[in-house]
Amino acid sequence: MLIVTTNDVPGFRVTKVLGEVNGLTVRTRNVGAQLGARFKALVGGELAGMSRQLQETRDEALQRLNDAAEAMGANAVIAMRYDSNELYGTYQEILAYGTAVVIEAL
Repeated sequence: MLIVTTNDVPGFRVTKVLGEVNGLTVRTRNVGAQLGARFKALVGGELAGMSRQLQETRDEALQRLNDAAEAMGANAVIAMRYDSNELYGTYQEILAYGTAVVIEAL
């Protein structure tokens, strides 16, 4: 599955637009990462545990987007974007979304 943030794919043409597709995940923050973040706030620097957790969450949302697009019969997703929110100061929501399409080489 080709997933791009652009509205087109050079060397390919869109033969069918299947519609909006998304992958959503909501995770609770890791207590250990939160404690580490509080200590790190005193001295500064990257919050490695939280960075790892956020990357895993993004990867999961992207995989769900991929799975949803494949289920629709797409071979590509164009105009893919991420959106994120924090819920109640405890949960992370990541949404990957785009347009599921069928493309073919020119």
